[in-house]
Amino acid sequence: MSDRPAVDLTAASAFVAAFGFQIEEATGTRVTGHVELGPDQHTPWGVVHGGVYCSVVESAASVGASLAVQERGQFAVGVNNNTDFLRPMTAGRVDVVAEPVQQGRTLQLWQVHLTRADDGKLVARGQVRLQNVPLPGS
Repeated sequence: MSDRPAVDLTAASAFVAAFGFQIEEATGTRVTGHVELGPDQHTPWGVVHGGVYCSVVESAASVGASLAVQERGQFAVGVNNNTDFLRPMTAGRVDVVAEPVQQGRTLQLWQVHLTRADDGKLVARGQVRLQNVPLPGS
């Protein structure tokens, strides 16, 4: 068990706040939240930029994976992110659910689903491979 103070992973990143990902639940086995999408996240062609979805997928998986290993004095860093864009959106709420597929001693694999809040249709899905590494200063 680490003697380091716990880090509030859900509020520690200005980058995550900038694209609007709001985390509602965060544990080492599940992360949920949502993003309100609109013109601030658009491409020049008026649809939500795929980078927003990639960032949400990476962030949700990283938070959950890091919480899973935090007591061991570690955090998780993404080493691969595969995100599929299934439906274009211009505006609205997207709900996020991230869960582990596999959690090992050195690597984890998480899957993340982003669904439209109004009808539950899948907008994007991603899979992130993460490596468990020592916290800085450990």
